[in-house]
Amino acid sequence: MSAPATSPSAPTRPLLAIETSCDDTACAILAYDGTILAEGVLSQTDHAILGGVVPEIAARAHLDALPTLVAEVLKKASLTLADIDTFAGTTGPGLIGGLIVGSSYAKGLAMALHRPFVAVNHIEAHILTPRLPSLGADLHFPYLTMLVSGGHCQCVSVEETGRYVRLGGTIDDAAGEAFDKVAKMLGLGWPGGPALEKLATEGRDDAYPLPRPLKGREGCDFSFSGLKTAVSRLIDTQDPTGSRDALPRQFAADVAASFQRAVADVMADRAEHALALSPTATALVVAGGVAANKTLRHALEQVAANHGIPFFAPPLRLCTDNAVMVAWAALERLHAGETPNEIDTAARPRWPLSERTPAHA
Repeated sequence: MSAPATSPSAPTRPLLAIETSCDDTACAILAYDGTILAEGVLSQTDHAILGGVVPEIAARAHLDALPTLVAEVLKKASLTLADIDTFAGTTGPGLIGGLIVGSSYAKGLAMALHRPFVAVNHIEAHILTPRLPSLGADLHFPYLTMLVSGGHCQCVSVEETGRYVRLGGTIDDAAGEAFDKVAKMLGLGWPGGPALEKLATEGRDDAYPLPRPLKGREGCDFSFSGLKTAVSRLIDTQDPTGSRDALPRQFAADVAASFQRAVADVMADRAEHALALSPTATALVVAGGVAANKTLRHALEQVAANHGIPFFAPPLRLCTDNAVMVAWAALERLHAGETPNEIDTAARPRWPLSERTPAHA
Protein backbone atom coordinates (compact mmCIF):
# COMPACT_ATOMS: atom_id res chain seq x y z
CA MET A 1 0.00 0.00 0.00
CA SER A 2 1.12 3.57 -0.55
CA ALA A 3 1.93 5.65 2.51
CA PRO A 4 -1.00 7.79 3.62
CA ALA A 5 -0.74 11.52 3.21
CA THR A 6 -0.44 13.48 6.43
CA SER A 7 -3.39 15.83 6.85
CA PRO A 8 -3.04 19.15 8.70
CA SER A 9 -4.98 17.72 11.66
CA ALA A 10 -3.07 14.44 11.78
CA PRO A 11 -0.28 13.87 14.30
CA THR A 12 3.07 14.46 12.61
CA ARG A 13 5.35 13.23 15.38
CA PRO A 14 6.20 9.58 16.07
CA LEU A 15 4.17 6.88 17.79
CA LEU A 16 5.73 4.62 20.44
CA ALA A 17 4.23 1.17 21.04
CA ILE A 18 4.78 -1.53 23.64
CA GLU A 19 4.05 -5.26 23.29
CA THR A 20 4.03 -7.60 26.33
CA SER A 21 1.25 -10.10 25.62
CA CYS A 22 3.36 -13.20 26.30
CA ASP A 23 7.07 -13.64 26.99
CA ASP A 24 8.66 -11.13 24.60
CA THR A 25 9.14 -7.54 25.77
CA ALA A 26 9.05 -5.27 22.74
CA CYS A 27 9.08 -1.56 21.94
CA ALA A 28 9.01 0.25 18.62
CA ILE A 29 8.77 3.79 17.31
CA LEU A 30 7.15 4.48 13.94
CA ALA A 31 6.69 7.73 12.06
CA TYR A 32 3.14 8.64 11.08
CA ASP A 33 3.69 7.30 7.55
CA GLY A 34 4.70 3.90 8.94
CA THR A 35 8.46 4.32 8.64
CA ILE A 36 10.19 2.24 11.33
CA LEU A 37 12.41 4.62 13.27
CA ALA A 38 13.62 2.10 15.87
CA GLU A 39 12.62 -1.21 17.43
CA GLY A 40 13.77 -3.65 20.07
CA VAL A 41 12.74 -7.05 21.42
CA LEU A 42 13.95 -8.82 24.54
CA SER A 43 13.13 -12.54 24.57
CA GLN A 44 12.87 -14.20 27.96
CA THR A 45 14.97 -17.35 28.43
CA ASP A 46 13.99 -18.43 31.94
CA HIS A 47 10.97 -20.34 30.66
CA ALA A 48 12.98 -22.83 28.59
CA ILE A 49 14.01 -24.97 31.57
CA LEU A 50 10.39 -24.97 32.76
CA GLY A 51 9.00 -26.24 29.46
CA GLY A 52 6.72 -23.28 28.77
CA VAL A 53 5.82 -19.72 29.67
CA VAL A 54 5.12 -19.10 33.36
CA PRO A 55 2.80 -16.05 33.45
CA GLU A 56 4.04 -14.62 36.76
CA ILE A 57 7.69 -14.89 35.75
CA ALA A 58 6.89 -13.30 32.38
CA ALA A 59 5.07 -10.35 33.97
CA ARG A 60 7.92 -9.63 36.39
CA ALA A 61 10.45 -9.84 33.57
CA HIS A 62 8.45 -7.31 31.52
CA LEU A 63 8.40 -4.94 34.49
CA ASP A 64 12.18 -5.20 34.87
CA ALA A 65 12.93 -4.85 31.16
CA LEU A 66 10.63 -2.06 29.99
CA PRO A 67 12.41 1.06 31.35
CA THR A 68 15.74 0.07 29.83
CA LEU A 69 14.23 -1.16 26.56
CA VAL A 70 12.19 2.01 26.01
CA ALA A 71 15.27 4.14 26.71
CA GLU A 72 17.34 2.11 24.25
CA VAL A 73 14.73 2.36 21.48
CA LEU A 74 14.40 6.11 21.99
CA LYS A 75 18.18 6.42 21.76
CA LYS A 76 18.25 4.40 18.51
CA ALA A 77 15.67 6.77 17.03
CA SER A 78 17.56 9.85 18.33
CA LEU A 79 14.40 10.94 20.13
CA THR A 80 13.22 11.75 23.64
CA LEU A 81 9.87 10.99 25.22
CA ALA A 82 8.86 14.59 24.62
CA ASP A 83 9.12 13.92 20.85
CA ILE A 84 6.50 11.17 20.96
CA ASP A 85 3.05 12.24 19.79
CA THR A 86 1.03 9.11 20.59
CA PHE A 87 1.50 5.99 22.73
CA ALA A 88 0.06 2.54 22.10
CA GLY A 89 0.13 -0.77 23.90
CA THR A 90 -1.16 -4.30 23.44
CA THR A 91 -4.21 -4.45 25.70
CA GLY A 92 -5.40 -7.96 24.82
CA PRO A 93 -5.68 -10.82 24.23
CA GLY A 94 -2.80 -12.54 26.00
CA LEU A 95 -1.43 -13.30 29.45
CA ILE A 96 -3.16 -10.83 31.74
CA GLY A 97 -0.12 -10.08 33.91
CA GLY A 98 2.03 -9.09 30.98
CA LEU A 99 -0.78 -7.12 29.36
CA ILE A 100 -1.31 -5.11 32.54
CA VAL A 101 2.41 -4.34 32.85
CA GLY A 102 2.93 -3.24 29.26
CA SER A 103 -0.31 -1.34 28.68
CA SER A 104 -0.04 0.38 32.07
CA TYR A 105 3.52 1.47 31.28
CA ALA A 106 2.42 2.95 27.95
CA LYS A 107 -0.61 4.60 29.57
CA GLY A 108 1.58 6.08 32.29
CA LEU A 109 3.84 7.68 29.69
CA ALA A 110 0.82 9.01 27.81
CA MET A 111 -0.71 10.51 30.94
CA ALA A 112 2.56 12.06 32.12
CA LEU A 113 3.11 13.74 28.76
CA HIS A 114 -0.58 14.55 28.09
CA ARG A 115 -0.57 12.43 24.96
CA PRO A 116 -3.26 10.12 23.55
CA PHE A 117 -3.15 6.35 24.07
CA VAL A 118 -4.31 3.68 21.59
CA ALA A 119 -5.37 0.28 22.95
CA VAL A 120 -4.26 -2.35 20.43
CA ASN A 121 -5.75 -5.78 19.90
CA HIS A 122 -2.90 -8.29 19.52
CA ILE A 123 -4.73 -10.32 16.85
CA GLU A 124 -5.62 -7.20 14.89
CA ALA A 125 -1.95 -6.20 14.96
CA HIS A 126 -0.89 -9.53 13.46
CA ILE A 127 -3.39 -9.42 10.62
CA LEU A 128 -2.61 -5.80 9.68
CA THR A 129 1.19 -6.26 9.73
CA PRO A 130 1.51 -7.11 6.00
CA ARG A 131 0.09 -3.65 5.17
CA LEU A 132 3.12 -1.95 6.71
CA PRO A 133 4.31 0.36 3.90
CA SER A 134 7.99 -0.53 4.27
CA LEU A 135 7.18 -4.14 3.32
CA GLY A 136 6.04 -3.01 -0.11
CA ALA A 137 3.18 -5.50 -0.27
CA ASP A 138 0.62 -3.10 -1.84
CA LEU A 139 -2.05 -5.01 0.07
CA HIS A 140 -5.62 -3.77 -0.25
CA PHE A 141 -8.91 -4.64 1.46
CA PRO A 142 -10.54 -7.07 1.51
CA TYR A 143 -8.05 -9.88 1.99
CA LEU A 144 -8.03 -13.24 3.74
CA THR A 145 -5.68 -13.87 6.66
CA MET A 146 -4.69 -17.22 8.10
CA LEU A 147 -3.57 -16.35 11.63
CA VAL A 148 -1.39 -19.16 12.99
CA SER A 149 0.36 -18.84 16.33
CA GLY A 150 0.87 -20.56 19.65
CA GLY A 151 -2.38 -19.28 21.09
CA HIS A 152 -4.50 -18.51 18.03
CA CYS A 153 -5.54 -20.23 14.81
CA GLN A 154 -8.16 -18.41 12.78
CA CYS A 155 -9.38 -17.68 9.25
CA VAL A 156 -10.27 -13.99 9.09
CA SER A 157 -11.67 -11.95 6.24
CA VAL A 158 -10.16 -8.47 6.66
CA GLU A 159 -12.79 -6.13 5.22
CA GLU A 160 -11.29 -2.83 6.44
CA THR A 161 -9.50 -1.46 9.47
CA GLY A 162 -11.63 -2.55 12.42
CA ARG A 163 -14.05 -4.72 10.42
CA TYR A 164 -13.17 -8.40 10.46
CA VAL A 165 -15.22 -11.50 9.68
CA ARG A 166 -14.08 -14.63 11.50
CA LEU A 167 -14.68 -17.53 9.14
CA GLY A 168 -13.31 -20.23 11.42
CA GLY A 169 -10.99 -21.03 14.27
CA THR A 170 -9.52 -23.83 16.33
CA ILE A 171 -11.86 -26.01 18.37
CA ASP A 172 -9.03 -27.33 20.55
CA ASP A 173 -5.25 -26.83 20.23
CA ALA A 174 -3.86 -24.00 18.12
CA ALA A 175 -1.28 -25.01 15.51
CA GLY A 176 1.62 -23.44 17.40
CA GLU A 177 0.57 -25.20 20.59
CA ALA A 178 0.54 -28.51 18.71
CA PHE A 179 4.02 -27.80 17.33
CA ASP A 180 5.37 -27.14 20.82
CA LYS A 181 3.73 -30.24 22.31
CA VAL A 182 4.94 -32.55 19.56
CA ALA A 183 8.43 -31.07 19.84
CA LYS A 184 8.35 -31.85 23.54
CA MET A 185 7.31 -35.44 22.78
CA LEU A 186 10.36 -35.69 20.53
CA GLY A 187 12.62 -34.39 23.29
CA LEU A 188 13.31 -31.07 21.56
CA GLY A 189 12.51 -28.79 24.46
CA TRP A 190 10.86 -25.37 24.31
CA PRO A 191 10.13 -23.34 22.25
CA GLY A 192 9.54 -26.29 20.01
CA GLY A 193 8.37 -24.91 16.67
CA PRO A 194 11.74 -23.82 15.23
CA ALA A 195 13.50 -26.92 16.60
CA LEU A 196 10.89 -29.24 15.06
CA GLU A 197 11.14 -27.50 11.69
CA LYS A 198 14.93 -27.88 11.72
CA LEU A 199 14.71 -31.58 12.63
CA ALA A 200 12.09 -32.14 9.91
CA THR A 201 14.63 -31.21 7.23
CA GLU A 202 16.36 -34.53 8.00
CA GLY A 203 13.19 -36.61 7.64
CA ARG A 204 10.64 -37.78 5.07
CA ASP A 205 7.26 -36.09 5.22
CA ASP A 206 5.54 -39.20 3.85
CA ALA A 207 7.13 -41.59 6.32
CA TYR A 208 4.01 -41.93 8.48
CA PRO A 209 0.35 -41.53 7.37
CA LEU A 210 -0.77 -39.17 10.12
CA PRO A 211 -4.40 -37.92 10.17
CA ARG A 212 -5.49 -34.61 8.68
CA PRO A 213 -8.27 -33.51 11.11
CA LEU A 214 -11.29 -31.83 9.45
CA LYS A 215 -9.64 -31.86 6.02
CA GLY A 216 -12.30 -31.88 3.34
CA ARG A 217 -15.12 -30.94 5.69
CA GLU A 218 -17.24 -27.83 5.27
CA GLY A 219 -16.26 -24.67 7.08
CA CYS A 220 -12.94 -23.22 8.14
CA ASP A 221 -12.45 -24.59 11.65
CA PHE A 222 -9.29 -26.34 12.82
CA SER A 223 -8.56 -29.25 15.13
CA PHE A 224 -5.06 -30.41 16.00
CA SER A 225 -5.68 -32.35 19.20
CA GLY A 226 -6.29 -35.64 17.36
CA LEU A 227 -3.15 -35.18 15.26
CA LYS A 228 -1.13 -34.56 18.41
CA THR A 229 -2.57 -37.74 19.97
CA ALA A 230 -1.72 -39.76 16.84
CA VAL A 231 1.89 -38.57 17.07
CA SER A 232 2.01 -39.54 20.75
CA ARG A 233 0.81 -43.06 19.98
CA LEU A 234 3.28 -43.37 17.11
CA ILE A 235 6.16 -42.38 19.39
CA ASP A 236 4.99 -44.87 22.01
CA THR A 237 5.53 -47.69 19.51
CA GLN A 238 9.24 -46.85 19.49
CA ASP A 239 9.55 -45.60 23.04
CA PRO A 240 7.12 -47.43 25.36
CA THR A 241 9.06 -46.35 28.46
CA GLY A 242 8.54 -42.65 27.71
CA SER A 243 12.28 -41.87 27.70
CA ARG A 244 12.44 -39.42 24.79
CA ASP A 245 16.25 -39.44 24.81
CA ALA A 246 16.08 -43.01 23.49
CA LEU A 247 14.34 -42.09 20.22
CA PRO A 248 16.38 -42.90 17.09
CA ARG A 249 17.17 -39.62 15.35
CA GLN A 250 15.93 -40.75 11.94
CA PHE A 251 12.63 -41.87 13.45
CA ALA A 252 12.25 -38.53 15.23
CA ALA A 253 13.07 -36.63 12.04
CA ASP A 254 10.52 -38.64 10.03
CA VAL A 255 7.86 -38.00 12.68
CA ALA A 256 8.65 -34.28 12.70
CA ALA A 257 8.48 -34.04 8.90
CA SER A 258 5.26 -36.09 8.71
CA PHE A 259 3.61 -33.99 11.43
CA GLN A 260 4.67 -30.72 9.78
CA ARG A 261 3.29 -31.88 6.43
CA ALA A 262 -0.02 -32.88 8.05
CA VAL A 263 -0.41 -29.41 9.60
CA ALA A 264 0.44 -27.71 6.30
CA ASP A 265 -2.06 -29.88 4.42
CA VAL A 266 -4.81 -29.00 6.92
CA MET A 267 -4.00 -25.28 6.72
CA ALA A 268 -4.06 -25.37 2.91
CA ASP A 269 -7.43 -27.15 2.93
CA ARG A 270 -8.90 -24.64 5.38
CA ALA A 271 -7.57 -21.78 3.24
CA GLU A 272 -9.29 -23.28 0.18
CA HIS A 273 -12.60 -23.36 2.06
CA ALA A 274 -12.10 -19.82 3.35
CA LEU A 275 -11.42 -18.46 -0.13
CA ALA A 276 -14.60 -20.12 -1.35
CA LEU A 277 -16.44 -18.06 1.28
CA SER A 278 -14.50 -14.89 0.36
CA PRO A 279 -14.71 -14.65 -3.45
CA THR A 280 -13.71 -10.96 -3.41
CA ALA A 281 -10.48 -11.49 -1.45
CA THR A 282 -7.64 -9.65 -3.13
CA ALA A 283 -4.88 -11.70 -1.49
CA LEU A 284 -4.09 -14.54 0.89
CA VAL A 285 -2.03 -13.60 3.95
CA VAL A 286 -0.44 -15.73 6.64
CA ALA A 287 0.46 -14.12 9.97
CA GLY A 288 1.48 -15.12 13.50
CA GLY A 289 4.47 -16.95 14.91
CA VAL A 290 3.91 -20.21 13.01
CA ALA A 291 3.87 -18.19 9.77
CA ALA A 292 7.67 -18.41 10.01
CA ASN A 293 7.42 -22.11 9.09
CA LYS A 294 8.61 -22.50 5.50
CA THR A 295 6.57 -25.63 4.77
CA LEU A 296 3.37 -23.90 5.85
CA ARG A 297 4.22 -20.81 3.82
CA HIS A 298 4.85 -22.87 0.70
CA ALA A 299 1.53 -24.74 1.08
CA LEU A 300 -0.47 -21.51 1.41
CA GLU A 301 1.47 -19.86 -1.38
CA GLN A 302 0.39 -22.69 -3.65
CA VAL A 303 -3.26 -22.18 -2.64
CA ALA A 304 -3.02 -18.50 -3.52
CA ALA A 305 -1.44 -19.35 -6.88
CA ASN A 306 -4.27 -21.80 -7.60
CA HIS A 307 -6.76 -18.96 -7.07
CA GLY A 308 -4.77 -16.42 -9.05
CA ILE A 309 -4.26 -14.03 -6.15
CA PRO A 310 -1.03 -12.83 -4.50
CA PHE A 311 0.32 -14.37 -1.32
CA PHE A 312 1.83 -12.23 1.43
CA ALA A 313 3.71 -13.13 4.60
CA PRO A 314 5.57 -10.75 6.90
CA PRO A 315 9.34 -11.17 7.24
CA LEU A 316 10.26 -13.68 9.93
CA ARG A 317 11.08 -11.06 12.57
CA LEU A 318 7.58 -9.60 12.23
CA CYS A 319 5.80 -12.96 12.45
CA THR A 320 6.60 -13.48 16.11
CA ASP A 321 5.40 -11.00 18.75
CA ASN A 322 6.86 -7.54 18.17
CA ALA A 323 5.99 -3.91 18.78
CA VAL A 324 6.26 -2.80 15.15
CA MET A 325 2.97 -4.54 14.42
CA VAL A 326 1.38 -2.92 17.48
CA ALA A 327 2.50 0.53 16.39
CA TRP A 328 1.27 -0.05 12.84
CA ALA A 329 -2.15 -1.26 14.03
CA ALA A 330 -2.50 1.94 16.03
CA LEU A 331 -1.44 4.02 13.02
CA GLU A 332 -3.92 2.22 10.78
CA ARG A 333 -6.68 3.49 13.07
CA LEU A 334 -5.30 7.01 13.04
CA HIS A 335 -5.08 6.91 9.23
CA ALA A 336 -8.72 5.80 9.12
CA GLY A 337 -9.73 8.88 11.07
CA GLU A 338 -10.07 7.48 14.57
CA THR A 339 -9.37 9.88 17.43
CA PRO A 340 -7.69 7.86 20.18
CA ASN A 341 -9.12 8.26 23.67
CA GLU A 342 -8.59 4.81 25.16
CA ILE A 343 -6.72 5.49 28.38
CA ASP A 344 -9.55 3.80 30.33
CA THR A 345 -9.48 0.61 28.23
CA ALA A 346 -8.65 -2.24 30.62
CA ALA A 347 -6.28 -5.06 29.75
CA ARG A 348 -8.16 -8.26 29.03
CA PRO A 349 -6.97 -11.84 28.43
CA ARG A 350 -9.67 -12.40 25.81
CA TRP A 351 -10.62 -9.79 23.24
CA PRO A 352 -12.46 -11.19 20.19
CA LEU A 353 -12.01 -9.32 16.94
CA SER A 354 -15.79 -9.11 16.72
CA GLU A 355 -15.67 -6.62 19.59
CA ARG A 356 -13.23 -4.37 17.73
CA THR A 357 -15.36 -1.71 16.02
CA PRO A 358 -14.56 -0.14 12.63
CA ALA A 359 -12.16 2.75 13.01
CA HIS A 360 -14.53 5.24 11.38
CA ALA A 361 -17.52 4.24 13.53
